[in-house]
Amino acid sequence: MRNIKLALLLVVFLLSLSVRSQVRPDSIVLKPATEVSRMDSLRIVNFSPFFSLHVDSSLSYKFLINKDPKKYYWFLKEAPVGFKMDKDNGVLSFKSNKSLFLAGRLKYDQEYPVKIGVQSLSNPLDRLDTTVRVIFYSTDVVYPRIKPSVVSPVTIVEGDRLSFSVLCENGNFPIDKILVSSDVSIGNFKLPKTCDDYFEWVPGYDFVTDQDPKGERVVNLEFIGSTNFNYADTARVKVIVKNGLNYDIATKEYNDALNNLKTWILRYKYTFLQLDKRLRKTKNWRSGFDITTATTTLTGTVLATTAGENKSKQNTGKILPSIGVVAMPVKEAAAPQRTTEQNQATLLRTNIKRLDYILTENQLSGDRDPLILVKTETLKKELRQSQTQLAEVPTEMSENLSEKQLNEYFDDPKVQKKYRLR
Repeated sequence: MRNIKLALLLVVFLLSLSVRSQVRPDSIVLKPATEVSRMDSLRIVNFSPFFSLHVDSSLSYKFLINKDPKKYYWFLKEAPVGFKMDKDNGVLSFKSNKSLFLAGRLKYDQEYPVKIGVQSLSNPLDRLDTTVRVIFYSTDVVYPRIKPSVVSPVTIVEGDRLSFSVLCENGNFPIDKILVSSDVSIGNFKLPKTCDDYFEWVPGYDFVTDQDPKGERVVNLEFIGSTNFNYADTARVKVIVKNGLNYDIATKEYNDALNNLKTWILRYKYTFLQLDKRLRKTKNWRSGFDITTATTTLTGTVLATTAGENKSKQNTGKILPSIGVVAMPVKEAAAPQRTTEQNQATLLRTNIKRLDYILTENQLSGDRDPLILVKTETLKKELRQSQTQLAEVPTEMSENLSEKQLNEYFDDPKVQKKYRLR
């Protein structure tokens, strides 16, 4: 027995030596200080990440931590309206108020993050931040509504822009998307896709046709808003489109009528110039003939009265006065009175003055003159009337005289005095 005990002691000694030989300094594993302290880190022991609240209910939830609450304080960051946190005991509270939902500051079926935090009063590094989520629901059935910002019916004119916003009155659930339908095919439009978006449309100048009664065309628009639960609400807007004026085409027609009238005025002025020159030439010739005749008659009268007994002078004085009488038929044959030309020149001048006045009175007042069609028709009508009155007057266009030269001759004071209306 003694030998057996000695043998066992020897085996235990050898085993202890082998264990000591296997232990090295780098084989000792030490736990990090963070792992040691993690067991004592700040935690919320009753944390609830989600709250679902009825619109008429209130919330009061006390958060607990694993340390002495008297040495810590609680706070909120970027919390929704109505939420409060007791800084001493960590009670998160919310008191329901329907006015918050009616005013749109809070909405149903929408998650709101509530950021909360707790921190040590003595050590600012001993802190915990987290977030809970809150959603509100209501058992009251409030249907959403689509409300355009215009009152039906709406009247516009072709070429004008129709623009209005499509508003939404959200109920339990907001309107997610908006569709638009029309009973008439339209183009050049912008459709609203969400609430508070705009509908814009510009009807073309060919939208209203000649077959449409009263020059109007009615378009019925439907705005259909739907929620994520496929509830839909429809708003209708009646649009009356009246036949409008295409100012680009109307302005071109006005300019064409204006240029045509100016061209004919220049033609009339040149014709007047030619007639006036012929009248002036005839007048000068007849005036010279009359002066010559009068001089001859006067000379004969003087000779007859101063001849005395000289018979040759007496005979000459008797003959000379009769020459004036004999020469009258010659004057009428060589330079007859141009009564027709005189009347034509007077009529031309009267029409030119009237057309100049029409030009002045029918000038456009702007780029979009509402009376442009009336003024265009007036120019055309006055030109047709002048052409009818002067149909028998042979008009011709000047190729050598400019517009400035014709106007200077027409407005010459001598010419105005000659054709002044009495």
